[in-house]
Amino acid sequence: MERNFKEIEERLAKGWEDAGIFEADPIKGKPKTFITFPFPYMNGPLHIGHALTSTRCDVYARFKRMQGYNVLFPWAWHLTGEPISGAALRVKKGDREQIKIFKEMDGVPDEELEKFTDPEYIASYYIKESKQSIKQLGHSIDWRREFHTTELHPQFNKFIQWQYLTLKEKGYVKKGTHPVIWCPNCLSPTGDHDRLKGEGATPVEFTLLKFKFEDAYLPAATLRPETIFGVVNMWLNPDVDYVKLKVGSEKWIVSRQAAEKIKEQKEDVAEIETVMGKEMIGRYCTHPISKEDILILPAAFVDPDNSSGVVMSVPSHAPYDFVALKDIQKDPESVKKYNITKEMLDSIKPISLIEIDAFGEHPAIEISDRMKIKDQNDPRLEEATEIIYRAEFYKGILKENTGKYAGMKVMEVKKMLVADFEKIGVADRMYEVSEEVICRCNTRNIVKILKNQWFLKYSDEEWKDRVREALNDMIILPHDARSNFEYTIGWLDDKACARKGGLGTPLPWDREWKVETLSDSTVYMAFYTISKFVNEYKIKAENLTKEVFDFVFLGIGDISKIAENNNLDEELLKEMKAEFDYFMPVDFRNSAKELIPNHLTFYIFHHVALFKKDKWPRIIGVNGMISIEGDKMSKSKGNFVTLKNALSKYGADTTRATLLYSSEGMKDPDWRFKSAMDISKRLDAFYDLALQIIEMDGEPGTGSARDESDANQPKPPAAFSLKRQIDRWILGRLQGHIKKVTDDYENVRTRSAFQTAFFDIFKDVRWYMRRDVPQKEILNHVLDVWVRLLAPCIPFLAEDIFSKMGGNGFLSVSRWPEADESLLNEEAETGERLIEKTAEDIDSILKVTKIKPKKIVIYTSPIWKWQVLEIVRGLEKPDMKRVMERAMKNDELKSKGKEISRYVTDLLKNITKIESRKRIDEYMVLSEAVGFFSREFGCEVEIFPAGKRDIFDPLNKKNQAAPMKPAIYVE
Repeated sequence: MERNFKEIEERLAKGWEDAGIFEADPIKGKPKTFITFPFPYMNGPLHIGHALTSTRCDVYARFKRMQGYNVLFPWAWHLTGEPISGAALRVKKGDREQIKIFKEMDGVPDEELEKFTDPEYIASYYIKESKQSIKQLGHSIDWRREFHTTELHPQFNKFIQWQYLTLKEKGYVKKGTHPVIWCPNCLSPTGDHDRLKGEGATPVEFTLLKFKFEDAYLPAATLRPETIFGVVNMWLNPDVDYVKLKVGSEKWIVSRQAAEKIKEQKEDVAEIETVMGKEMIGRYCTHPISKEDILILPAAFVDPDNSSGVVMSVPSHAPYDFVALKDIQKDPESVKKYNITKEMLDSIKPISLIEIDAFGEHPAIEISDRMKIKDQNDPRLEEATEIIYRAEFYKGILKENTGKYAGMKVMEVKKMLVADFEKIGVADRMYEVSEEVICRCNTRNIVKILKNQWFLKYSDEEWKDRVREALNDMIILPHDARSNFEYTIGWLDDKACARKGGLGTPLPWDREWKVETLSDSTVYMAFYTISKFVNEYKIKAENLTKEVFDFVFLGIGDISKIAENNNLDEELLKEMKAEFDYFMPVDFRNSAKELIPNHLTFYIFHHVALFKKDKWPRIIGVNGMISIEGDKMSKSKGNFVTLKNALSKYGADTTRATLLYSSEGMKDPDWRFKSAMDISKRLDAFYDLALQIIEMDGEPGTGSARDESDANQPKPPAAFSLKRQIDRWILGRLQGHIKKVTDDYENVRTRSAFQTAFFDIFKDVRWYMRRDVPQKEILNHVLDVWVRLLAPCIPFLAEDIFSKMGGNGFLSVSRWPEADESLLNEEAETGERLIEKTAEDIDSILKVTKIKPKKIVIYTSPIWKWQVLEIVRGLEKPDMKRVMERAMKNDELKSKGKEISRYVTDLLKNITKIESRKRIDEYMVLSEAVGFFSREFGCEVEIFPAGKRDIFDPLNKKNQAAPMKPAIYVE
């Protein structure tokens, strides 16, 4: 029956908290594990994406705690940046969409919503709600260390100011000029977490190649400046307003949207006049290198909001250009109104400039023909472009018609070519966002060249080398995520670290700027180690000066003077430093893979900049991005599940198990309501089975399944009676499960761990109870180990069952089981597999024949077939000739040549199905299980060795018997 586990969850959550079992303080000589989850942003409730990532942290915390580690898993809240203040402003303005999200998605009641014009109230509301959800979810948090960012927590502000003063002293923060993604409304750079849309977007540099047009230039924007040697026409959008600009001493013609961007990226820019796109079509501009006339053609695909709105055409190497040109050439009437003749169009011929082995002279034409692309509206053009671009970039060589660049690799020429072209005045550059970016204030963002802005010097190669050193010493889980970090370190450039709007810590040396969202979330883990003192002793912000932090975190300064200067107790300072030295570094930090290009990599950068090598991070775990019913989670689309709602509907253990079982590694998990219901039913069945075992006749509870010398340690299995194969089997299987689950938890393979710890052991226990009358003492032991293996994933049910078994104290802090290798028993495993397979085969026969059996006879394999099977297994590439040669060298097999030949033919046909099993005495194994077969099928069962003469065999079935595949006769 389905159960409501809410009472269990509430009782145990309170019991854990009251007992303080998750509060961690330094213990001399005891190994520690420090685990952190990126503090969640409090502009809304926690959702199941937060739950997935943080539960992986909690699983690891619970596992390491049971292994005997002193585990610190703290929690904090992130408020920095624009999102909260932006949301409050939108509520104040009566923004219907924002109010709808708060009411319908987040479940904020009307009486609370009235107060949501205050960003501080929004933050406090969601912190309170989210903290309750995290407790309900069962996270093993040390809440004494809780804090939040920004002006609302001035002590943390002082920590961030220490961080940035120290970075500045070391030369990692500088004032400079760089392209940034910019909000024209907030008048600030927009960090990833300050965006409604476009998280992860970056400024992309376009080369502008200047084609002379009358008294101005048409600056064609491109990511492939080397293709200038293949330009045969120009594309402009005839329906777009272009603007003639004064840019320094030159005049440029660009789209109106581009003009606004250029004003933010260039100095001395002024608008001269509007030029209609259609007025330039059919006229000529001048190629900057060859000085040839280039015809301007119309193209509706030219997006005025993408870079300059001017596109050069290279049909030999750009599928879009080839197909668009072909469309116009096939229909010259379409451009007749621009005074463009058929002869003008026919004179345009593609120019090849890149040589590549995979394609002929004109790669774009070849790929378009190969893919049978119809016209410029064909969606496959994107794929064709990607294929050509990648092939030419990585393997292309420039041809003779590129002059001094001939023979150079495409991937190496860009920097040199652009520098050369800039020197002679035919090239410039502008920046565009890599994808659309919308600020939290609902404003579309652009790229701005920002002067006198504070930047983190991520381009510093010496800093990068130290980051690479740290990465080499770290464990990255899953291992294939390492290359993502390496790639990010390689391309990462200087990044704006401050903004003027929103909440945040003022830069200590330039207080009009505030440290932005991704820049105050890199080393706050160190603050966890001292935040319990800040909270307990109510240390004031003014007492937390730079020299205090220098002493605690870097060991710099005279403790007596520091204590006196800052009105702090000397012993308190010693404790704070001892706490930092004990718990740092962070042993495990887990987040979603989308944070590798920013937060997780910044996290490494800042640690190596600020701390000694022994305080650098040890393990980083990453997981995929969650979707709901196959679609990306989105508040605006209504495809959103809050943690609060998931807990209300399914409870904690079902929510945890569904998330943990939904994916592994960097694969994107998919939350499906049916999966949650299925997991819920299986947890019900598990709980019923556990109660059934506890209430069975025999020794009560776990009194007999515990080592009397340690009430929290399972009784050594060797103490049990193991005369029966089924008992040896269940205990052997259990040791294998312990080994595998331990390794899976160690590597944060939560799906694999839950598969084994829950489903595989469940199946084994059911088989053990079905096969024969179970030993109560062994079942007690198995259940005791089982709940320990499940405790990290489903802590509430595991803890409750442990209590009902008579466990002392809390399972959450009990001993992790260790595998007893001496109990691993391949022979017993093979024997039980034989019994199970034989029962399945009998069942299949009965279903097909619909016979109600009076008698079942089972014939085991003759020894000679096992011998032949072992010959086949021993050969790397077995074939008839080699198998027969080996067999005929065996005196016992020589007389059975014809039979062996027939058997080998069958074996080789089914070579992929052969199980790698140790040879066993099938007759003995099946004879011991006669009682099982009789109960299962309700009739007399006899077992005969196939090699024995004069046995009951009316249909000559015994000759069909093979290793692990007995022959069966049903009467």
